[in-house]
Amino acid sequence: MADMGSFREAVTAWAAGGTGDRARELAALLHVRAVVLLEGASDVAAVSALAARRGRDLEAEGVCVLPMGGAMGVGRFAGLLGPRGLGLRLTGLCDEAERGYYVRGWERAGAAPEGLFVCAADLEDELIRALGVPRVQELIRAEGDLRALQTFMRQPAQQGRTPQQQLRRFLGTKKGRKISYGRALVEALAHDRVPAPLDGLLAGL
Repeated sequence: MADMGSFREAVTAWAAGGTGDRARELAALLHVRAVVLLEGASDVAAVSALAARRGRDLEAEGVCVLPMGGAMGVGRFAGLLGPRGLGLRLTGLCDEAERGYYVRGWERAGAAPEGLFVCAADLEDELIRALGVPRVQELIRAEGDLRALQTFMRQPAQQGRTPQQQLRRFLGTKKGRKISYGRALVEALAHDRVPAPLDGLLAGL
């Protein structure tokens, strides 16, 4: 059955060197109008959680949220999907350190620069600042990870770092943790505390 997951798979295969026939077919069949290029699955979890909170079904709206498996491939994906490829509207969310990859990818694809939203460090850092350290620690306790956090914070490498920096590093220490917390942190946000890059991305779709 054709769905947005099939389209994501077809695009990923195309970007890896396959043909674009299946992606073109599915884009037309599913009425895809825009694609959100994200670095990884934790970003997808956060964007999806915010969309759900706001009562939006992005797939039904013709929006494909696509994890690329890293920022370095953004030029390839943007070229295939953007104005000079399938003609889809490009949007994306990236870390400050990866801004250059996205900007160059957007330029080569002929995409409008206002579709790119940049986090000051990364999305986890934005979410931790929006919630505050005590609230994030409460969520970590609720998820059953408090003991792991306490052990992590006692490590010599973490001494001298701020609590916010320690939390940010902790979220990336175990496979799958950034994904689960990407969703949990967004769900815990007050409506007026959504980080500007994430809020702007969804509002513009």
